[in-house]
Amino acid sequence: MALQFVDLGATVIGLDVAFNENEHYPFETTTVDISDSAAVKATAQAILQRYPTVDVLVNVAGILRLGATEELSVDDWHACLNVNASGPFYLLQQLIPVFKRQASGAVVTVSSNAAHVPRQQMTAYCASKAALTSLSHCIGLELAPYGVRCNVVSPGSTDTQMQRVLWHSPDAEQRTIAGFPEQFKLGIPLGKIAQPNDIAHVVTFLASDLAGHVTMQDIVVDGGATLNA
Repeated sequence: MALQFVDLGATVIGLDVAFNENEHYPFETTTVDISDSAAVKATAQAILQRYPTVDVLVNVAGILRLGATEELSVDDWHACLNVNASGPFYLLQQLIPVFKRQASGAVVTVSSNAAHVPRQQMTAYCASKAALTSLSHCIGLELAPYGVRCNVVSPGSTDTQMQRVLWHSPDAEQRTIAGFPEQFKLGIPLGKIAQPNDIAHVVTFLASDLAGHVTMQDIVVDGGATLNA
């Protein structure tokens, strides 16, 4: 997503808990633990001193913790909520005054189709993503009078490191596409796993003036896996 914004001519600042020291990033990188409210505040204020205008905020950071509900550790539960939901909340608290002052801007939050349908072994993840989606809609309602748009993109199975953690056999991708009826998980009607660019294209659309009258929406990008969800 960051690369796509760079290609479109944006000045991008990427926040993450760590960056690969051996990789060149064509955008500014800042290391921060998004689940640490004090660190987020300090980082955001330092950035705003240099860049007092913010056109777009994209919330993408996320983690997955698996386990049956009764076996899930309290630490894993809180980790999912702290990164997936609280992190964007901390950032938004710092940037909302900026957006209001500007009376312009767009927020795009990457949630998950898991916020729409229950998933076995994914209680913490699903709950955190549902919280994130609701957070975005509430912020969107607060910022609408200022002309600031807030939308959600909810991907399904996408070829990322997080997805590959779930694959344990050579045919795992094809099995994901076919679905797991025993887990009440439908397959993907389009017959393919999403690529990161499939999600990034929708994010950049919602961030752009092409979506100038779109706010508080949740666009599910999962090849039809959730059907009418």
